[in-house]
Amino acid sequence: MTKPFEAVVAGHICLDIIPDLSRVASAGSFTALLRPGQLIEVGNAALSTGGPVSNTGLALHILGVRTQLMGKVGDDYLGQVVQQIVADHGPGLDAGMVVDGRVGTSYTVILNPPRVDRIFLHAPAANHTFGADDVRYDVVAQARLFHFGYPPLMRRMYERDGEQLAEIFRRVRELGVTTSLDMAVPDPASEAGRADWRAILRKTLPYVDVFLPSIEEILFMVRRSTYDTLLAQAEGGSLLPFVTPALLSGVSGELLGMGARIVGLKLGDRGFYVRTANAEALAAMAAGSDGNAAPADPAGWADRELWTPCYRANLVGTTGAGDSTIAGFLVGLLRGLPAKQAVTMAVAVGGCNVEAADALGGLRSWEQTVARVEAGWAKHPMSLTAPGWRHDAEYDLWERA
Repeated sequence: MTKPFEAVVAGHICLDIIPDLSRVASAGSFTALLRPGQLIEVGNAALSTGGPVSNTGLALHILGVRTQLMGKVGDDYLGQVVQQIVADHGPGLDAGMVVDGRVGTSYTVILNPPRVDRIFLHAPAANHTFGADDVRYDVVAQARLFHFGYPPLMRRMYERDGEQLAEIFRRVRELGVTTSLDMAVPDPASEAGRADWRAILRKTLPYVDVFLPSIEEILFMVRRSTYDTLLAQAEGGSLLPFVTPALLSGVSGELLGMGARIVGLKLGDRGFYVRTANAEALAAMAAGSDGNAAPADPAGWADRELWTPCYRANLVGTTGAGDSTIAGFLVGLLRGLPAKQAVTMAVAVGGCNVEAADALGGLRSWEQTVARVEAGWAKHPMSLTAPGWRHDAEYDLWERA
C-alpha cells in the first residue's frame, strides 16, 4: 500500500533575517560602525527559513519527494512567518509543524556586509525545547523515511546523554520507518560542545539506519584529539585536505560498530564518502515493514566503501550544500538506486546547490539533475594512492576492494 508521505524531516528550524548591507560598503569597517547610539542605514531584509528541516526537507520536495516538515515554532509572529514560508513552497508541507505557545520562535539575524565575514545573532528558542513528545508519530508512521537534523543545536537532544534523541529514534524504528540522522558542529565552549557525544551516539545509533554527519562534526564528537590536531595543522583553515582514506575507514568502522547501518560522511569540496554494513544488517533495516527506504538490493549495497569527488560547478555559495547532498542521497535510497548511483546523485544535487547563493535556488528537479549527470557532467579530478582503493571509471568514483 502506498504511504501518503515518502519522508518526514524533523529537528532544527529557524527564521533567517538577512538585511541588505551593500550600502555600507564604502563606509569603512563595518564593525567600527557598530557603536552605541549609531544609526546605520541598510536596505531591505530578506526572510528565509534555515536549518535542516527547511534545507533538507524543501530540497526533498523540489526533488519530487512527498515530504512533511516537522520543526517546532512559537505561537508568535515569527512562527507565523516560518509556517507561511514553508507553506509557500507547496500545500501541506507545513502540516507536521509543532506550534507551542509557551516558547518563542528561533531566529538568526545574519549580518553579511561586503568584504567582511558573516556575523550571526542566533536565538535557539523553540529548538532548545524540542523533545521526544514533540514528534508526531502518527504522521511519521505514514512515511517511508524519517530524517532528523542538528541535535547539537537543540538542548533537549543532548541533555542526559541524548536520552530524548535516542527515544525519538527508538519510537520511530518501532513504526517500521527507515531512520536518518544529520549533525552539526557545536561551539566547543558551549554546553553542547561539552556534552559526551560518544555516549549520545552509543545510545542513539542502534536505532539509526543512515548516519550522515560531516567529517568535521564526527571527528569533534568521537575523535576530539584528531580533530584538534588536524585543525592545528590547518593553521586556522580547513582540515579537509588532511583527511585520509585510513581516517575515513577508521571512523566509519567505529560508527558501524555503534549500530549505524549506512554511514555517509560529507567532505565539503573533497566530495562524499559512504560505508555500509553487511547484508544481514542492511536486510534488517526496518524489518517487517512495507514501503520503507531501506536499500532495494541489500546484498548489492553490503560491505561497500565508496568515495566520490564533487561535480564541477559554478560556485556562487555553499549555504545548505551539505543538506542538499543528504537530500540527494536519501532520494537515491527512496528510489531504490544502486549504491554507486545513489552516492553519485548525492554530489550531483550538492553541485546544483552551490550554483546559487541561497540553500534552494540552484536545485533542479530529480529528472533534470539525472539528465545533467547523464549528459556528461564532469567531476573534479581525484586520485587515491591508498592500498586497496580502485577507480570506477563508469561513475568516476573510488571504491575500496
